[in-house]
Amino acid sequence: MVTIDDFRKIELKVAQIKEVNEHPNADKLLVLILDVGDKTKQVVAGIKNYYTKESLLGKYVVLVDNLEPVVLRGVESQGMILAGSDESGITIISPERPLKLGSIVK
Repeated sequence: MVTIDDFRKIELKVAQIKEVNEHPNADKLLVLILDVGDKTKQVVAGIKNYYTKESLLGKYVVLVDNLEPVVLRGVESQGMILAGSDESGITIISPERPLKLGSIVK
């Protein structure tokens, strides 16, 4: 269990996917360039088997903005996008309407 204070440390923000690239060293990963309003971030996501590049471009997503960067198979990931999964696959969590980029998700 996490406390509400622990949860409040997580910065969730609205971002938009501006660029989608193949990961050079992985079959299931894509490299996403996100516009967060005041900055851009690169995120590596394991969604290649569920989304085409074209279907991701322009999509609004929820970004974990203050996640410590990690290197995934040789490419830096500067956050994480939220997604749900079940037996049918993975679905990105997206606002039902476009919001100002960088808006806080509560």
